[in-house]
Amino acid sequence: MRHLRDISSRADITPVSFVNEYNWGDLQADPRDLMGDFFDVHVYLSNWGTAVFMLRLPKEVFDTQTLNSFSVEPYFEIEALADYWLLTWSLGESGEDERFEEHDGGSWMTRLAPLREELLRGDLRSLYIGWLRAVSEDDIEAEREPMALAGLGDLTAAQQALAEFLAIDPDLLAGVGASCRAKCGEEDAAARDAWLDKLPPDEVRGYLHQMLTGQGAQAERALRRSFADWRAKATAESGTAMCRTVEELWQLADQAQKVRLAREASARKKAEAAERKRREVWLTKLAENFSKSWRIAGKEAARGCAGAYDSVCLLLVDLRDAYNLQGNLDIFQSEFEKFMAEHTRRKALVTRLEKIGLR
Repeated sequence: MRHLRDISSRADITPVSFVNEYNWGDLQADPRDLMGDFFDVHVYLSNWGTAVFMLRLPKEVFDTQTLNSFSVEPYFEIEALADYWLLTWSLGESGEDERFEEHDGGSWMTRLAPLREELLRGDLRSLYIGWLRAVSEDDIEAEREPMALAGLGDLTAAQQALAEFLAIDPDLLAGVGASCRAKCGEEDAAARDAWLDKLPPDEVRGYLHQMLTGQGAQAERALRRSFADWRAKATAESGTAMCRTVEELWQLADQAQKVRLAREASARKKAEAAERKRREVWLTKLAENFSKSWRIAGKEAARGCAGAYDSVCLLLVDLRDAYNLQGNLDIFQSEFEKFMAEHTRRKALVTRLEKIGLR
């Protein structure tokens, strides 16, 4: 805390956190150094569009090959520290981003921090989301996705927050997830069962021993890694290419877009139909006593103020539609002419009526 106070005299510092907001200038330190020395999670936002999220994890959590397969600069980068991996997700050179015009680092920290525990448990989906940021920007050289992962169609809340933080194309994310849900669900369950059937009893005993001695997270990581290695080997031996091409991912995005647009159009039609029904009910009720409504319109017009004129215009539109609903638009026109004969000198009212097509 003393070291951090030397960096900033105005930061909010606790034994577990360092929070600072700059309106002029910037932090006089390298966040990577602070992560290496003190912290496990870092969020940086600026109102000009820079957004960075960092996690520090123990070296034993991942092997170099797995991490490097997802790395794509500048969107998802890996740095090896002495005892840790430093993982960095970034928007890259995104330019202005309205989401970050008002600093909201605290809420983003709360939403993103659970990703560290997920990674400690061997869940690689947040790494895939980092790689997908490059695909979303059409800034990638790889021809295929780095790894076939299950569960991309059922992201955790933290993973959904990361996709939002990185502005992943929503149709791309939906397409990738829907395809994964359709293809990987039953296949992944069957593959797990086949692998579990072949696990040597001594290995199973080792995992159970870890769980009983408070090393459940380590056991889960080891199990996930062992399963991933087995599946990769089985895939290679069978000659089945499970990883999709980037072109296929964009085709899935196009399909997801069509589904989304159709769903939105259907929702709009339902909303419009409900609104029409609601309005018909209202107009039918209005038609029960037309003379009362004309008296109200006259009294409002007589008040001679802008708010009253606005109310008159709304009421007259409703009256026109109510008469029309009954097939009596000619009667409305006759009553309207009588109304205007009394209020033709009210120029502000006449102007309003002209704008809405009633005059």
